[in-house]
Amino acid sequence: MNIDNKKFVFIKDEADHTERDFIIIKGNAATYVEVFDDKATGESSSNVFTGDIVRKKNIISLRADMLENKKVPVPVTKTLLLTRQDNILYLIDVNTKARWIDEQSYTKKAK
Repeated sequence: MNIDNKKFVFIKDEADHTERDFIIIKGNAATYVEVFDDKATGESSSNVFTGDIVRKKNIISLRADMLENKKVPVPVTKTLLLTRQDNILYLIDVNTKARWIDEQSYTKKAK
């Protein structure tokens, strides 16, 4: 499965905020974006991490060691399993079981 130029989305709804996370893959480079929407104030804040991925068959290791173009002491790391269910691509975090959905599939389904 080709995942070059793919964007995956994970949405978590908490009591006081909504968190939208994105993983954007371009070749071996990756961008990891966290967006926090505060329900009380309506304000949003974000963190943009950049790094790289290593893919071995359907296992993808993400290591994002730059935050807003500054090196971070502890990189964001994720180990993800690439899977396809009902013709939709997912990345499943092997540690948390969080399911990231291919944005193109998500927006098609929402319409």
